Amino acid sequence: MALKIRLSRIGSTHNPIYHVVVAEARSRRDGASTEVLGTYNPRAKKDGLILRIERADYWLSKGALPTDTAHSLIKLARKAAAAAPAVVETPAA
Repeated sequence: MALKIRLSRIGSTHNPIYHVVVAEARSRRDGASTEVLGTYNPRAKKDGLILRIERADYWLSKGALPTDTAHSLIKLARKAAAAAPAVVETPAA
């Protein structure tokens, strides 16, 4: 069973929205998926990509191959996560 990380379209006509999914390589584009990793809205100005990087890393470690577009989105999500400031909790006094 060969797995791929790829995009699955869920948007309506002239309004593309995609799920980033892990699916079997031979399944249809919008067919059954193993897991949904996040969403991608190419028309959004801000927060167009929501992706669970730790789950993407898990599937990559298991041998899932990303498509070119999915690979670039994973790289973009990693870059955004690294640039985001870490949340530091202060102890209550």
